[in-house]
Amino acid sequence: MLPTFPEMLGQLVAEPSVSSTSPEIDRSNLRVIEHLANWLDGLGFRTDIMPLPGRPDKANLIATLGGEINDGMGGLVLAGHTDTVPFDEALWQSDPFTIKDDQDRYYGLGSCDMKGFFPVALEAAATFANQPLRAPITIVATSDEESSMAGGRYLLECGKPKADYAIIGEPTAMQPIFAHKGISMMTIKLEGASGHSSDPSLGANALDAMHRVMSELITLREELAASTQNDAFAVNIPTMNLGCMRAGDNPNRICGHAELQIDLRLLPGMDSEHIHEILEKRIRAVVEHSGVSLQLQKAYPPIPPFQSNPDGELLRSLSDFSGQSPGTVAFGTEAHFMQTLGMETVVWGPGSIDQAHQPNEYLDKAQLAPATDTLRRVIQRFCMA
Repeated sequence: MLPTFPEMLGQLVAEPSVSSTSPEIDRSNLRVIEHLANWLDGLGFRTDIMPLPGRPDKANLIATLGGEINDGMGGLVLAGHTDTVPFDEALWQSDPFTIKDDQDRYYGLGSCDMKGFFPVALEAAATFANQPLRAPITIVATSDEESSMAGGRYLLECGKPKADYAIIGEPTAMQPIFAHKGISMMTIKLEGASGHSSDPSLGANALDAMHRVMSELITLREELAASTQNDAFAVNIPTMNLGCMRAGDNPNRICGHAELQIDLRLLPGMDSEHIHEILEKRIRAVVEHSGVSLQLQKAYPPIPPFQSNPDGELLRSLSDFSGQSPGTVAFGTEAHFMQTLGMETVVWGPGSIDQAHQPNEYLDKAQLAPATDTLRRVIQRFCMA
């Protein structure tokens, strides 16, 4: 028997699993994976814990009920990530790692995004634990979605799981999502030469050069917005956010170093690598004669835009069962990896993205029973004899 929903959610939230590009706050997700594997073992699933290459403290989980292990296509994947974003404990009104049950909400780090999806998926799957399945049910749990997406990339490298359909259980308030933007984050570093501010010829001002870089980025942003729109999105253009800049150290010194961090979100159909090549070529051109050196660093490989068939069978079923029309979102997910593995993929889950990535994150209890019922109906539709 499974633990109760609050017990499962409480145990998952209690295990710190922050993923971050900053090593000092990055944490293992193994304890979360082990809890899920133990519960799924008890339901009769075959479980495979997959440590990431070079990171024995990080792992994915693939657990399958019915069918043969790695047996081609067929069946349904219910997938989610086990990590959370970093947090500022001083801004929380309760312990981030202890579930606070407050009337109609469960508060806790990752309760919404997205540890809360796993108890929903397990309760739905448990209904079919002792029934004959026409096609397998597979539960997938990944690592590092909130940083490098190393877990999703490793699944793609391994070529598994294999199935016909996949649901990524991100918090969409149970609206089926068939498309989202791609995400790239990068840092532009300029090294000049410092000197006394009274004579500009004594150095090479990195901040002056960064001004030209920023002007070129804004021009490129305007060109991308003018050339590509998609009205399925609330923000129907690609976006580029100039998010953070650090430069210089004193007003009477020529600025010797400047650093800019940007966030680029591209629409489905846009080629991330091609846009990156254009961006780098253009900013190199504007600083070529500035006496500064340019270094462009990607925080991680770009997450490509995602779009599935708006008339797909899984999308139509989720729309019918949840009573919500399909839509799009601006945030990124692991949907690209599942789709590349050959599955019709839809992003769908309880909770709202409005509560994610902030203090006092919570999961709305009112969505849990409908979400579990919807998943049961989907499993019945795609996996039962």
